[in-house]
Amino acid sequence: MKIGDIMSIDLKALIRTIPDYPKKGIMFRDITTLIEHPEGFRESIERIASAHRGLGITHVAGIEARGFIFGAGVAISLGVGFVPVRKAGKLPGETIGQNYALEYGVDTVEIHADVVKEGDSVLLVDDLIATGGTAIAAVTLLRRTGAKLKYAAFVVDLPEIGGAEKLIEKDVELYSLVTFDGH
Repeated sequence: MKIGDIMSIDLKALIRTIPDYPKKGIMFRDITTLIEHPEGFRESIERIASAHRGLGITHVAGIEARGFIFGAGVAISLGVGFVPVRKAGKLPGETIGQNYALEYGVDTVEIHADVVKEGDSVLLVDDLIATGGTAIAAVTLLRRTGAKLKYAAFVVDLPEIGGAEKLIEKDVELYSLVTFDGH
């Protein structure tokens, strides 16, 4: 596939919806069917990369775990480094972390302390934006290093849940490949 061929596949049609998972009333948007489709997977990576080319991006940060899948591909396409944003205790060496609230409790995301620095420009990538809690924690964490984080990209946006709006309020420009109504 060449760059000029981008936009030729209906990516939304490649994302399976599983009703009542993980609990009744939830419509789970399963991206595994997209990544199992070689052309659809490649095109999703290239669409995100193309939307952010020429913006001075120096690093792509992907949120564990599905953000690694898309973020690493985008980093390769852009020719920049990849930053894994991991759950607490998963990275060796010195790390910095950011807590965020869950429905019942608190969780933490971490990055290596020396991975980005002041003046770097980071693109945040994940598979889905719903409530925005993890994404906002990642933005806060990466900005604490002095790096600029102005852009975030997601395969799926669930706008009715409100996470995208919360990111926009944090001065992050949002890009998503597809949107789905509901939860």
